[in-house]
Amino acid sequence: MISQHLFPMPTPRAHRTTELMIELSKMGHDVTLYAVLGKHDYTSFEKQYNVKIKGISLKYMIHPYNSDNDKKRAFVDKVLGRLFGKFEFPNIEFLYRISDILKKDHDYDALITIADPHQIHWGTARYKEKYPNKFPKVWIADCGDPFMLNGASEGHLHFFSKYEKQFCSQCDYITVPVENAKIGYFPEFRNKIKVIPQGFNFTLDQNIQRTSNSKLTFGFAGNFYKDIRNPESFINYLASLKIDFNFVVYTPFPNLINQYKSKLGNRLIVRNAIPRIELIEEMKKMDFLVNIENINSPAQIPSKLIDYGITGRPILSINPTVLNTHLIDEFMNKDYSNQMIIENLMQYHISRVAEKFIELIES
Repeated sequence: MISQHLFPMPTPRAHRTTELMIELSKMGHDVTLYAVLGKHDYTSFEKQYNVKIKGISLKYMIHPYNSDNDKKRAFVDKVLGRLFGKFEFPNIEFLYRISDILKKDHDYDALITIADPHQIHWGTARYKEKYPNKFPKVWIADCGDPFMLNGASEGHLHFFSKYEKQFCSQCDYITVPVENAKIGYFPEFRNKIKVIPQGFNFTLDQNIQRTSNSKLTFGFAGNFYKDIRNPESFINYLASLKIDFNFVVYTPFPNLINQYKSKLGNRLIVRNAIPRIELIEEMKKMDFLVNIENINSPAQIPSKLIDYGITGRPILSINPTVLNTHLIDEFMNKDYSNQMIIENLMQYHISRVAEKFIELIES
């Protein structure tokens, strides 16, 4: 497996990588993972889960975004990012580093590469084209968000479509977490796409007691984006209400939400991101949870919705451009009859997800 992200980084791709690696090992497979490592010591982790973890060495990123989730970037990194961001810097480096890895270490039955960044797939395809006889027997390119056809307002230079087409043509399968993600890829490759949901290790508690807070308390976990997941209309409506409540937001990037503190005052509580298991326990205490739907990006569904479903809390799903104030009023009055339902939650269990990957490899 090759992925940039890994535990203890609290991101969807890190969860995907970590949980899949552990479960494949539990199933009896010999698993080696390459990732961008920080200072975290994986010695006990490797022994506990019987896996091998190796580092991806980056040369051009002075302060790489690593598994420690340290977002601090060196000044030169920031300048280069602004100058060459449209040319996919700094992620473009994976195009070369992955090839370096596979030249030295390629004797595997199967390879699973995990994006983002998609440049990991690009580097893999680059190596396979040059050395097809020195390549793992099966290659699965796993994708979270699409790349060229991602539907976001700021896309990528058309030049890079050749790299996307290259990896799509070279891999055996493309795996995506949801069915409608298929539209985010070029039509000629959609026959390779298989849907494998995000995997989570969880036990459903059928006896969760509904929380009764002295003050209506609801929460959100994740990131906000100005273009595709903007909370402004929802916040403005909440500010117009003359009732008391606590809106608790857990996010690693608080800048976009902090600006609304002047509108909501003490009713808005912004907290730093916390580990997933701890977060689920905190969300179980909420009266309900809020999902801000992605706009102009139908191929993307937040993985946090699975965690929302695990908590057993009602889910208020908000379209930020066509605000359903009647639905919001229902939730504010503790009427959850029109809550969002996460169907067939067990399909997201990591044991079933890992089985799907093995089925593709064996096929």
